[in-house]
Amino acid sequence: MSNTIQHANPNKNRTPRHRAREFALQGVYEWLLNNEAAGVIDAHIREAHGFEKSDREHFNAVLHGTINQSVQLREDLSGLTDRGISELSPIEHAVLLIGAYELKNHVEIPYRVVINEAVELAKSFGGVDGHRYVNGVLDKLAARLRPEEFAASKQ
Repeated sequence: MSNTIQHANPNKNRTPRHRAREFALQGVYEWLLNNEAAGVIDAHIREAHGFEKSDREHFNAVLHGTINQSVQLREDLSGLTDRGISELSPIEHAVLLIGAYELKNHVEIPYRVVINEAVELAKSFGGVDGHRYVNGVLDKLAARLRPEEFAASKQ
């Protein structure tokens, strides 16, 4: 199995923050497969073509935050998935961890934006219906982690 993931739509216009999420996804994916230290993965990703066009600060926060908080993030996601984490594809697993990290730690980003970004990552890198799964799980998590914001958006 390869340590890198292929982008399904490489010519799509992407914001620096979206690019940061894409690179963070690659790093979390690599970490899930190889269990390398975050610093090693970080250094490797920063050398990738196009990294200079990403929001480096957001990349750093998402990559390191997701890896450092992975145990708690998995606990936050437990009970929201229809199968165990080990049964998820590595892409879905990584996207859900990143989405959970952003929902929990970046309340300045509206929850719908977090979910939409995660769905776009799943569409670009994941399987055929993975984005629907990611959407459903993160929607339930948003209701749990951001109840006021979630309730306000439903009115």
